[in-house]
Amino acid sequence: MTTLSRAALSCIFLALASPALAEDAAGQWWSDVSALADDGMEGRLTGSPGYDRAAQYVIGRLKEESLKPAGIKGYLQPVALEQQLVDQQASRVTLSAPDGSSYPLKVGEQMLITAGGGPRPGRVDAPLVFIGYGLHLPKNGHDDFSGPDIRGKIVVVISGGPATLSGALKSNARFVRNAELSKLGALGIITLTTPKQIEIPWERQKSLARGPGMYLADVKLRDTYKPFFTASFDPTQAEMLFKGSEHSFAELAALADDSKPVPRFTLALRLTVDTVATRSRLRSSNIAAKLEGSDPRLNSQYVAVSAHLDHLGIGAPVNGDKIYNGAMDDASGVATVLDIAHRLKSAPAPRRSILFLFFTAEEKGLLGSSYYARRPTVAKGSIVADLNFDMPLPLWPLKTVYAPGQEESTLGRDARAVAAEQGLEMVQDPLPDRNVFIRTDQFSFVREGIPALAFKFGFAKNTPEFAIEHDWRANRYHAPSDDLAQPMLKQEAIKLDAFVAALAKRVADADAPPNWLPDSIFRRD
Repeated sequence: MTTLSRAALSCIFLALASPALAEDAAGQWWSDVSALADDGMEGRLTGSPGYDRAAQYVIGRLKEESLKPAGIKGYLQPVALEQQLVDQQASRVTLSAPDGSSYPLKVGEQMLITAGGGPRPGRVDAPLVFIGYGLHLPKNGHDDFSGPDIRGKIVVVISGGPATLSGALKSNARFVRNAELSKLGALGIITLTTPKQIEIPWERQKSLARGPGMYLADVKLRDTYKPFFTASFDPTQAEMLFKGSEHSFAELAALADDSKPVPRFTLALRLTVDTVATRSRLRSSNIAAKLEGSDPRLNSQYVAVSAHLDHLGIGAPVNGDKIYNGAMDDASGVATVLDIAHRLKSAPAPRRSILFLFFTAEEKGLLGSSYYARRPTVAKGSIVADLNFDMPLPLWPLKTVYAPGQEESTLGRDARAVAAEQGLEMVQDPLPDRNVFIRTDQFSFVREGIPALAFKFGFAKNTPEFAIEHDWRANRYHAPSDDLAQPMLKQEAIKLDAFVAALAKRVADADAPPNWLPDSIFRRD
């Protein structure tokens, strides 16, 4: 495809030459957000009637666009899950010192036992060991597993990581950390977040911990094959974990905030845990539709465009509101994928086929996308890229785009080319230790060797946009206030849609599929 034709297609996708078309696109986008984030959807909890109603709404919209089903049962791909509900109040945790003194902890207050990720063991009684950032990257010159012996112990780790390592590298190490620790004989992990790195205030974290966690019912698809203890700790109480050691939490937090080396050492205390949890089986479905490509040689390959449909459901009330609507997270992303589907359906047919995917159980640990990436509804190996949306946050005018993963594959080069055509700029992650790279569904495809990007409105540190984003995460992220009453810039939102629609078309029309860059940690030889 020539540069001129790419620019022409970019104009088609932007639809800015016609204010009426742009207004129609923004109106439909907002209509979809409004329907999915309506109180009647009850927060779209995975496996709930509200989620199923939202799924039927999306299927209805796909039918309106005349997109073909690409699931197992029509548009649906059922996913078997196990739900785990930890009774924080009934569970018991005690810290014990060598002199025989003990300190009972208030579970649900000082410590939160994680409900997701896999079954929690009923009882654990083990010494504690602090292993710094908990990053196992020996090939990159950093290995926090090489300090004190971790076998038979519960490890304690702190947020952050060395400035010398990329955000993607650190994030990937954190994603596989529990599985690697379990294989090495550790019994569990306690994560500490420094006060400066807190994303969700502890009071809201306590409320969220009362909700159910989930993991895939098929044991072969889980990252850990045996029960493993996981918990987080109130930063204002974390100092007690270092009682009797030669270090303090304040000292370690200051090092972590500056991305400096952090020591590793055995802690003086022992932890005894009795976890009370109930488990049940449920099913929820991914949704898949396709737009068939025009090239007989390439139309058996797919470019995926995705978002997650689920949210948190009904939970602890905040200011009298108990419905966690998830308007930004991720009704906005679903509406964006539907808008992109409309744009691509209305444009000349792409050479490769396009998959439109809507995942369940993202909020429970990327479960729906993980299942789909490993058991796709199209031929294994036929998906060449995934372009994903998870709360793109249209809260300020779109001038820059942040796409986690852009430094890892040729998709980044394609994104920069389309951005230049549309007067946009690609920017880097201003907060690389926040783990955005592993917290969106695109990472499930990355783990299967498929180049992928996720898309957000870009921002830089010490700017008004940075302050807006920080305020949104502190006050609305995973809260009932992520609802339809909050401000959203609808016309700006569809500019990002136009950008990714043009990128999807570019990737689908290219002679060769995307590839990992030679120095990417995700490249498979």
